[in-house]
Amino acid sequence: MMKLFQKLGKSLMLPVACLPVASIFMGIGYAIDPGGWGANSVFAAFFIKAGSALIDNMAILFAIGVGIGMSDDNDGTAGLAGLVSWLIITTLLSVESVGFLKSIDVADVAPAFGKIQNQFIGILSGLIGSYCYNKFKGTKLPDALSFFSGKRCVAMVTAALSVVAAGILFFVWPTVYDALVSFGKSIISTGSIGAGIYAFFNRLLIPTGLHHALNSVFWFDVAGINDIGNFWGSMGEGVKGVTGMYMTGFFPVMMFGLPAGALAMYHSAKNKKKKLAYGLLLAAAVSSFVTGVTEPLEFAFMFLAPPLYLIHAILTGLSSFICAMLPVRAGFNFSAGLIDYVLSFSAPMALNPLLLLPIGLGFGGLYYTIFRFAIVKFNLKTPGREDDDEDIELQEVAVTSDGNKYTRVAETILRGLGGSSNVTSIDNCITRLRLEVKDQSLVNEKVIKSAGISGIIRPGKTSVQIVVGTHVQFVADEFERLCQLNK
Repeated sequence: MMKLFQKLGKSLMLPVACLPVASIFMGIGYAIDPGGWGANSVFAAFFIKAGSALIDNMAILFAIGVGIGMSDDNDGTAGLAGLVSWLIITTLLSVESVGFLKSIDVADVAPAFGKIQNQFIGILSGLIGSYCYNKFKGTKLPDALSFFSGKRCVAMVTAALSVVAAGILFFVWPTVYDALVSFGKSIISTGSIGAGIYAFFNRLLIPTGLHHALNSVFWFDVAGINDIGNFWGSMGEGVKGVTGMYMTGFFPVMMFGLPAGALAMYHSAKNKKKKLAYGLLLAAAVSSFVTGVTEPLEFAFMFLAPPLYLIHAILTGLSSFICAMLPVRAGFNFSAGLIDYVLSFSAPMALNPLLLLPIGLGFGGLYYTIFRFAIVKFNLKTPGREDDDEDIELQEVAVTSDGNKYTRVAETILRGLGGSSNVTSIDNCITRLRLEVKDQSLVNEKVIKSAGISGIIRPGKTSVQIVVGTHVQFVADEFERLCQLNK
């Protein structure tokens, strides 16, 4: 089950990667016409509508992205099947269709069906599409129907299963929707405290990849909160001073807190190992500050020093609590880094975003002080503080743009995994190389980490995840090439 959720989390990264361009377009549009929502400038409206084309149709992106990501071989046929499922379910459960099926006026249809085109249904459609693809892509039909054999039959099977799913949701969805709304309202009713609780659990779930499920409740329209959509939306559905409260608190942490924590880890490293830890920590800190991608840094100490990660989660909750309590709001489309911070200035729901700078500096000082104290006081094994007999020769190969060095990273990882004969499956997400192996006992973490790897996790008996960083795609390509050559 854990493996399924982790693969789903990776699949969601494909459609989420489309959102930064929406942020850029809408940021430009709001900068041109910050008060008119595009009403005062055709150029502003052009950019805002271009961005909202993605934001408003995020659920469709999820249906296609999850369909492809959850398929066995990332085939586009599964994405098409996900779209087929989405179209059938949302059409059958639209307000008009439900009113017709129940022979009642549209105004009397349960409000839940007015929110059927949401990210939850998009994800469900993608799962249905990928399941049908994986199960029926090799189907062989009689000669008379041979045209529909193989991948061509996937869409038909998907359509049939989607009708069944729509029939179940016809009765179940109102109850599920009401429960989600109640949960969302219970968090909203606690105000800034709820924002802090959410952010705390958001960080705690990072190791499992299940934080995406929690995010969908608050950032998207699953429970009626839709913090991202309303913050950037062109329809004015947000509430000034409220919208953005589930995003704002991440900026001080990702732009200032974690980089300061990285500095504390560097200063706490043993003198003879500081140079070795420097490359890893610097690259990870820059990634966190500029893009908001924190996994390379978090995985650098998450398992080496679990108490430090718990402190990080608590401080993230505290940041969100403070930001939600103060009159400050900022939002993102991808993550809470410098790029999204600057772009959010002109968004309609932005409120005193400059206040995040002193708040961020304060949290930077807090992170540095607490991290360094805890590391030294409790002798936590952060990068550069490993015991001498566990020394790891860190290299800067995982964070450069030199193709030859990507090859050396892949070679080192492959050697640490016991060779290509021990690797049965290769995949990657935005920062991790996700692998399946035959024999875990052949995996040598010291060898793998010598490539400059910031973290290694083993979520299952045959699963190995290697945190490479944002250059993971290049390493994955080289890794797959080497495996093919050696087989």
